[in-house]
Amino acid sequence: MGNVKALRAAVTPLLFFVSVFFCWGQTTQQVVPTEKNPDLLELSAFGGIGLFGGLSQAGFSEKLAAGGTAGGRAAYNFSQHFSLEGNYSFSVNNARLTPANFGNQIQSFAIDAVYNFTARGSRIRPYVTAGLGPSWFVPVKQAEAALGVGKSTELTFNYGGGVKYHLTPHLGLRLDARGVFERNPSFGLANVPAAHLNGLQATLGLVFYFWQAHALVPVAAEPKPLPTLQPLNPGEITGGAGQLCQGRVLTLHATATDPAGHPLSYLWKANGQTVGTNNPDLSYAPNNAGDFEFEVEVSDASDSARIVRSGPKTFAIQDYAQPKIKGVTASPNEVNITSESPASQTVILAADVAASPCGGNLTYKWSVSEGRLTSATGPSAVFDTASLNFETGLGQTKTITATVTATDETGQSVSQSGAFTVDFPAQFKRLSDVVFARNSARVNNCGKRILIEQAAPQAGSAFDIVLVGHRSADEMESLPVKGRQRASQNNTLDRARLLAVAAVLTGDHRLCGNLDASQIRISPVGTEQISQADPGLCGTSNISQVTERVGAQVTQADTERRVEVYLVPKGSQVLPPSAHNAVLVTVPAVKALGCPK
Repeated sequence: MGNVKALRAAVTPLLFFVSVFFCWGQTTQQVVPTEKNPDLLELSAFGGIGLFGGLSQAGFSEKLAAGGTAGGRAAYNFSQHFSLEGNYSFSVNNARLTPANFGNQIQSFAIDAVYNFTARGSRIRPYVTAGLGPSWFVPVKQAEAALGVGKSTELTFNYGGGVKYHLTPHLGLRLDARGVFERNPSFGLANVPAAHLNGLQATLGLVFYFWQAHALVPVAAEPKPLPTLQPLNPGEITGGAGQLCQGRVLTLHATATDPAGHPLSYLWKANGQTVGTNNPDLSYAPNNAGDFEFEVEVSDASDSARIVRSGPKTFAIQDYAQPKIKGVTASPNEVNITSESPASQTVILAADVAASPCGGNLTYKWSVSEGRLTSATGPSAVFDTASLNFETGLGQTKTITATVTATDETGQSVSQSGAFTVDFPAQFKRLSDVVFARNSARVNNCGKRILIEQAAPQAGSAFDIVLVGHRSADEMESLPVKGRQRASQNNTLDRARLLAVAAVLTGDHRLCGNLDASQIRISPVGTEQISQADPGLCGTSNISQVTERVGAQVTQADTERRVEVYLVPKGSQVLPPSAHNAVLVTVPAVKALGCPK
């Protein structure tokens, strides 16, 4: 039952306001102010009744009995329709709590915002209002002493409406109904549920008007002025970054005013045909290029005979055109890959493309005839020469064609190609090193396999052989001159190893190769070790009498006792970095060795 009453208390101010607003719509009479700011300040006194809903939860009940209320209000009308109001009320609403009833007084203060539906100076001013403020619930002293209850302070939200009526320029009546919404007071008692109460306050009072009051004079009829229209402004056109293009929306705006405040109607035409809607703004997308004439008719919606016209205004609409490619460039235009320059080099491809005025932004797509691109969706792309495949040992030149396609927002596209070259000169190939025993120039069996089974067969007519001889620091510098080595005037250990390898390649025996000595160049470098050793699968023994073992592990010192073996394309001037001043092998010195065992 308490909830029903609370709902009734909350809804009643709204029903009251709807009734007042209906009456105002039937009887409102506008007045003409005779002073600048009439009815600036209002003071009112009121009296009435206050009603509250009840609360009942889990064995607890609370009800504030109906009672009288009185108070005053002061309002400042700072605009024609809005005002700010201070509101004070005093009411007696006895409290009925479980388990006792006692006398209770309520004092409330609030600051309210008020919206008046009619301007200052109107005879009848319906309004709505809402605001916040504190409410003090004060039990009578006897109840405080006898029941142990105390004062409660709660924040109260009030809302509602009413109507003010001028009896004279300085005196009026005011009827007000508003709901209140607040947390139920605890009166200092424990275990009071945290719920809310709804209430209704209905009051009647007198209003006193101060400052700049005026006479209530009916509005005089005035003749209807014609609407005014400003010319179409081409500066209001948007779209295409200043370009007016076929299929692209352009916007026109007509500025018209009617001093009487009547609604206006708009009729737009393009080349004599009705376009757009009844709106001061026109959005229109021409479906072809050429000159378009726009005009607008503006009329008073309440009097169709009152019409003004503006225009025609002509705008030139541009057609779409393809973008233009001025050129495709490659930087560098020619790439040379040698042993001194890495195989992975980049070529920057760039396209100089001009978009058409109506084309909008461009998108790009690159492709190449061979290889791979990175960053291929912009005005430039990057080509990596490492993505090309060349045959090792053979000189080659490849011409790469790069093609770019540029497409604008309308779908118009254009393509163009450019070319660059990549030169890959003949390159040397390195075979496994021939590893020697300490202080020995004897080629072991594994070394012979490298020379006879790999080096000699591959040399043929395509390659020469370059040999680089080394010795380790712990070896003797020269070998004793004996036997067939007497033909050699320089018998350093590194040179002796080079001659032994050359003899295996040219010995013309079933245990040696039959390569011509003119295809062999040698470079003795002593203890210099600038190249990385590559013993392959061949090992050696520190004791020359021990049979060599295939795959035997070698020491660091062993790897320095070696001869590097390179296949160099005939006529190539690019030699391995470790080969210094390589010269043709001395034929007599090689023949003196025969086919070494």
